[in-house]
Parts: sequence; C-alpha cells; structure tokens
Amino acid sequence: MALDDATAPGWDRTRAHLLASIKGWLDPHEQGSLTLPMGDEDWLLEVSANGTLVCMAGYDLEDMRSILCDGTTEDLGSDELAKQAKFYLQQTISKHRQRLLSEGFTERIEMNEDYVAAHFSRPIDVSNPMEVERDIHTCQRWLTGTATNP
Repeated sequence: MALDDATAPGWDRTRAHLLASIKGWLDPHEQGSLTLPMGDEDWLLEVSANGTLVCMAGYDLEDMRSILCDGTTEDLGSDELAKQAKFYLQQTISKHRQRLLSEGFTERIEMNEDYVAAHFSRPIDVSNPMEVERDIHTCQRWLTGTATNP
C-alpha cells in the first residue's frame, strides 16, 4: 500500500463524526476520503483517510470547450483549450492562493487530457475530529465567506 493510501489512526471515528456533523458530502457512503462542495464556488474540499486536507478547484476541459465554443463553429485545439482553462483556473485561485499558502498549504497544479486543477493541501490530525471539523469550517469561510453547510 502506498503511503498516500494509508489510513491514519483515528480516521474511522473522525469520518463518522464529520458525516454526522457536516451535511453535503459527495458520495458519503463510499469508503475513504470525504469530498465537500463549497457552495456556488468552483472549489471542493477533501479530507483524506491519510490525514490530508485538500482545497481544490478545477475545470473539466470538455465543459470548458462547450462554454468557450457555445454557438460557434470554432473548434479549439487541445493546447488553446488548456491555455484558456489555465487562465480561468488562475482567476479562480488567485483570490485565495496567498491565504492558503500562508496557512501551510502547498500548491500543486494537475493537468491531463480531461481536466486542469489546482490542489492546495496540508497535513491534519485526523485523530482529533473536532479539530478537523474546525479546519473544514475555516476553509469554508476562506473560500465562500461562510461556514454553514448548503
């Protein structure tokens, strides 16, 4: 098992606590990581079983193609589409990058033929459910201006 796939001690208890205390998780019946959409924003928050908190934003390239070419016969090449997606992603993350980096998150940009995404991650102590919940609410405030659930 890879280190990234390892389950940190206390994860099962913290996962159960988060499912009970925070509404809106995507696929809450799936095992492993928990993913929470950040309201109307382009952000997702993920709490991983290995003890990582990830704030991520990204764009599906086919969705981007549909938006950019809607109603036109223009067909963007892969390079131009990726360039446009990166531009929109930079606009999305620029409002929050400095804060996330100053709070100990590390940034990684990921791109493949399907999507482009920015991941901001940092380790968390999943053996402390209340601390993880506070971290989630803090990220909600930063990214959406509210700590309430949708």
